Amino acid sequence: MPRLPALFRACCVALAMTGATLTHAAVLDEAQAQWAAGKREQAIQTAEAGLKTTPDDPRLRFALGTMLLETQQLERARVVFTRLTEDFPDLADPYNNLAVIHAARGEYEAARQALTRALDLQPDHAQAQENMGDVLMRLAQQSYERALKQALGDDTALKVKLQRVTAFNNAKGAQQR
Repeated sequence: MPRLPALFRACCVALAMTGATLTHAAVLDEAQAQWAAGKREQAIQTAEAGLKTTPDDPRLRFALGTMLLETQQLERARVVFTRLTEDFPDLADPYNNLAVIHAARGEYEAARQALTRALDLQPDHAQAQENMGDVLMRLAQQSYERALKQALGDDTALKVKLQRVTAFNNAKGAQQR
C-alpha cells in the first residue's frame, strides 16, 4: 500500500507540470491575440510578465523578441535574440532575426555571420536564404564602392556593377518600407 501515495504524488506532479505548460501556452496565446488586435504594447507587457514566471520558455522569448523587432525596439530585441542563441544554439530562427537587426544597423558582416549559422542549422530556411541574398548584395555594394575608390585603370565595368547593385539595393529598400 505505500506505493499508492508515491504514485499519487507522481500523478500530481505530472498534472502540475501539464498545467504549467498550458499556462505558458496560454500566456503566449494571449500575447499573440493582443498583438493581432493591434494592442502591441500590451502584448509586449504580457510576454514580459509571462517570462517572469517562465524565463526559459524559448517560444515566449522568441515571440517577445519578434514583437520588439516589429516595434523597432532593436536593442531590446537584439538582447533577446542573442540570449536565445546562447541558451538554445541549435535554433535557426533567433540567428535569422539577429541578422535582421544587424542588417538594419548596417552591420552586414555580422548579419552574414548570423545567417551563416542559421543556414548551417537549417539549410532549407527560406527566410534566412532570402536574407542572406539581401545581405550579400549589400556587402557586394560596399566592396564595389571600396574597389572604385582604389581603382587605377579603366573602371567602367566596376562602375556598371556598382550602379546595378546599388539600384537593386535601393529598390529592395523601397519595397521594405
